[in-house]
Amino acid sequence: MLSEFKTFIMRGNVIDLAVGVIIGAAFGTIVTSLVNDILMPPIGRLLGGVDFKDLFVSLSGQSFPTLAAAKAAGAPTLNYGVFLNAVINFAIVAFAVFLLVQQVNRLFPKPAGPAAPAMKECAWCASSIPAAASGARTARRISRAPERRRERHERPGLAAR
Repeated sequence: MLSEFKTFIMRGNVIDLAVGVIIGAAFGTIVTSLVNDILMPPIGRLLGGVDFKDLFVSLSGQSFPTLAAAKAAGAPTLNYGVFLNAVINFAIVAFAVFLLVQQVNRLFPKPAGPAAPAMKECAWCASSIPAAASGARTARRISRAPERRRERHERPGLAAR
C-alpha cells in the first residue's frame, strides 16, 4: 500500500497540482493585499472617505459606529463591504488566471487534427462519398454491369457465356 501511494504521489500531474495550489495560495494573499491596501482606500476616499470593511447592516436594529463595535456587542450583521472586497479579489484573480491561460495557449498551440476528407454526393445513388471518388462502389458496380454484358455480346466467342 505504501508503494502504491509513493507511485501515486510521484506522478507528474499530482506534483504539478501541488505546486499550483501552493503558488495559488501565495498569489491569493498578494491579491488580497492589493485589494485591501492599494485599490480600496483610494476608491473609498473618492466616495467620501468610506472604508469598505466597515460597510455593514446591523440586523439587531441597534446602531453601531463600526463593524468591530457591532461584533464586540454580539449583534448579527450583514457585512456587504467585506463581500465587495471578496468580489473584487475574485475578479482580479479570475482575470489574472485568464491572462495566464491565454499566454500558455499561445506558447503551446494545439496540434491540428487530421483534416476530414471533403465529401460530395454520388451522382448514381445520392450517398455521401469522398470528393476524390468517382462514385460509390455499389453505384459503380450497378452502372458497369450493362456495359460488361454488352461487351460480352459484342466480342466473338463470349456470347455463349
